[in-house]
Amino acid sequence: MKKIAHHLKFVTEFDETNPIAKHFLAQDELTQVAILEDLLYSVIVPELEPILAKVNERGTYAILKVADNK
Repeated sequence: MKKIAHHLKFVTEFDETNPIAKHFLAQDELTQVAILEDLLYSVIVPELEPILAKVNERGTYAILKVADNK
């Protein structure tokens, strides 16, 4: 099967006055993105898998999957 990658973007808003947010925002952008993507992948993918299974149960020409985040 031919695979086509597409991207769904998420945005996380941080309260810059919060001490935890300040600590996070002190990291470089690459680290911030890596942490957020790992978190989203570990939290959201398990919830999406049953939904994708239902969406794909009648798939005859295309199957929607979550790509590995690494």
